[in-house]
Amino acid sequence: MYEARQDPYCYPGTDVLKNRLELREAAKLAAFEAEITAQRAAEPLPPGRLSYSHYRAIHRHLFQDVYAWAGRPRTIRMAKGGNAFCYPEHIDREMRRLFAELAAHRYFGDLDAESFAAQAAHFLAELNAIHPFREGNGRTQLSFLTLLAEHAGHPLLLERLNPAQFLAAIVKSFGGDEAPLRAVVRRLVGSP
Repeated sequence: MYEARQDPYCYPGTDVLKNRLELREAAKLAAFEAEITAQRAAEPLPPGRLSYSHYRAIHRHLFQDVYAWAGRPRTIRMAKGGNAFCYPEHIDREMRRLFAELAAHRYFGDLDAESFAAQAAHFLAELNAIHPFREGNGRTQLSFLTLLAEHAGHPLLLERLNPAQFLAAIVKSFGGDEAPLRAVVRRLVGSP
């Protein structure tokens, strides 16, 4: 679970996020969230221009049935493993900067698979460090990466995805080591 102080997103006295079904048990909420977001992920994702607003629309699409705040940046400070994510007062600025850089790099189009993996891993590492949402950052990152890779001509082979390995690589990237994440993305984009 994330570390957060005075979390208005949770029911008082618990670490269970307020949700549309008003589930008060973490296990039941986790099961519902996993089921409904998997259903939403199987649907076509919202169209867009691979922008910050498009990214928020993807989060809203995936989590709209679970959280009233789906698609909106978090308003509290959070940390995981003692490491703080971007403060909420800086999220919009940092997301706009990151997505402006993505656009300036032409969404990593015209890159070979190796270069795409390196650029995409760096983008994901920065996106994770910003951590714009209270919950659902990883699933939104993966959905966005799928669109980005397809746009760049490197569609992902999601059958190769090992979720635990992807998560471990994201965590290492937060500490500055992007090599494992680059390797995971490279494996997902397949052969050159």
